[in-house]
Amino acid sequence: MDLHQLLVFTKVVEHKSFSKAAEDIFLSQSTVSSHIQALERTLNIHLFDRVGRDSILTPQGERLYQWALKLLLIKDQAILDLTEGMTELRGNIRIAASSVPGQFIIPKMVKQFRNQYPNAVFHIDQFSSKTVAEKVLSGTVDMGILGEKYDNDKLQYVPLIKEKLVLITSNQSSISGAVTLHEIMKHPFILRNSDSGTNAQLERLLKKNKINKDKLNIAAFTESGQSLIQFVIQDIGISIISEIAAKEHFRNNMLKMHEINDFNDERYFYLVYNQNKTQSMLSKLFIDSAQALV
Repeated sequence: MDLHQLLVFTKVVEHKSFSKAAEDIFLSQSTVSSHIQALERTLNIHLFDRVGRDSILTPQGERLYQWALKLLLIKDQAILDLTEGMTELRGNIRIAASSVPGQFIIPKMVKQFRNQYPNAVFHIDQFSSKTVAEKVLSGTVDMGILGEKYDNDKLQYVPLIKEKLVLITSNQSSISGAVTLHEIMKHPFILRNSDSGTNAQLERLLKKNKINKDKLNIAAFTESGQSLIQFVIQDIGISIISEIAAKEHFRNNMLKMHEINDFNDERYFYLVYNQNKTQSMLSKLFIDSAQALV
C-alpha cells in the first residue's frame, strides 16, 4: 500500500466514479482501476461493490477512506514542515457556493490564497444555500460559502462578511428614495428560488410584517441571480437582493438601489465545513485563513 494508491482511492470515493477520478488526477481509467485492484490485493479486502454502473463503498472501504484522508493529511503536513517556502503545497480545493459568494466573494479569496499557494487548484460549483449545506454534509465538497445557516451538529460556520438586503428597480421605475414594504407590494416582483439564502431572509421579513408571500405580485421566478438582475434592468419587475450583488450594477448606472424602511436586519455570509471530514492540508489552510482573505 502506497500513498499514491490511497490518493487514487480517495478520488474514486469523492467522485463516486472511476472515470471522473481519472480525469481529476490526469490518469487513464484503466490505471485508476489497476491502482484500486492493487490496493485490494495488498489489503486482501474488497473496497467497492460493483452494482450495475455504480461503485459502492464496502464497510471496509469506508473505514479505509477515513484512514487514507488522515495519512494524506500527515503527508501534506510533513511537506509543509520540510519545505523552506510553503508554495510547494499543491492540490485541489472543492467549494460549493451560493450565487452571491460565488460571484463577488470567492474570486477575491482565491486570488489572495493563490498569491501564497500558487499550486492550489480551485473547483467552484454554484448551488442554492440549502444545497450548499447538503453538499458539505455529504462530504462531496471540502467546504461551502453561503448566506444562510442550517443547524446541524456536524456543520461548523465561520462568519466572513456582513451585509444587508436592498430593493432594486430599473432606471425607468417611478420608485424613488427609501420605500416601505407595503409600497413594494404594489409592483411586479422577481423572486429567487425557495432554497436561496436571500429568499429565506425575505420570507422572514414578510412574516415579521404579517404579510403572506402569496400576496406578492410575482412576475417571474428564476434560479439565477444574474437573470434576476436582468429582469429588473428590463423593467419587468422589482426585487430584493444582496447589497453586495446590487452595488456593482448601481455604480454602473444600470439600475436603482433603495433602502427598505424599518428593515435593518443584517446577515453574514459564512464559510461552512463538516467538522467530521478530514481536510487536506491546503483545505485546512484555506479554512483557517478565510476571514483574512475577504
